[in-house]
Amino acid sequence: MHLELLKIGPVTIYGYGTCISIGFFAALWLCSKRAPKYGLVSDTVIDIALTVMAFGFVGAKVLYYITILPQIVKNPRLLLNIANGFVLYGGLIGGILAGYIYCRIKKVSFLAYFDLISPSVAIAQSFGRLGCFMAGCCYGKPCNSWYCVVFPASGLAPAGVPLLPTQLIMCFGDAAICFILLYIAAQKRSEGTVAASYLVLYSIGRFFVEYLRNDERGTVGMLSTSQFISIFILIGAISLFAIAHRKRNPSEAIDSESDDTQRNDE
Repeated sequence: MHLELLKIGPVTIYGYGTCISIGFFAALWLCSKRAPKYGLVSDTVIDIALTVMAFGFVGAKVLYYITILPQIVKNPRLLLNIANGFVLYGGLIGGILAGYIYCRIKKVSFLAYFDLISPSVAIAQSFGRLGCFMAGCCYGKPCNSWYCVVFPASGLAPAGVPLLPTQLIMCFGDAAICFILLYIAAQKRSEGTVAASYLVLYSIGRFFVEYLRNDERGTVGMLSTSQFISIFILIGAISLFAIAHRKRNPSEAIDSESDDTQRNDE
């Protein structure tokens, strides 16, 4: 609920940008701290993180432009508004693609680094949603319960109206996803399992939270843009689980084939 945290002369420090910055550095710290445990290179983690951040920003902006394409056709000057308007799924997709291409170029395991980075992505998103709460964007539907919040006129949400705190729901949800992923990673699952778990948990959570939101968003039929994308993210996650399962049990598959051959010989 604090659009501006601090103002010193001509310099204004915004709550949203501050939370995004804290989230990024928290994610980077978590990645770097965990990398040696999994035999991964911290410098490579930093390079991937910076690449993902840059292309994630571009992806988030491009998807936002797509959702407001009719308005852009009427007013092309909207393309000049670089500072505001992002769609998280665009950033997620852009970041994953950039990370994959980087790993292919450097000839390192994409799934290994995707597993490592996934909990960090979740914690960065958690701080980002806290930033949304401070800015008043991504607000929920009107309600009259004790947990509803009223935003001031300085924010992006309707002023003076009790609203569902969907930003905080997503904030705590993303933090919970981070801790769940850290637990899964500690179980020494096969490559791709942690990343697939992240995509499953986030896509399902995002799909249902979208029903609680009341801000202006793009739509695809009866679904919001994010709900529509969530379906395909979930399908991709299930496919990734299948890949991870095959990677986990190659020796079992060989043993099974040997047993079958032995039985046939008998």
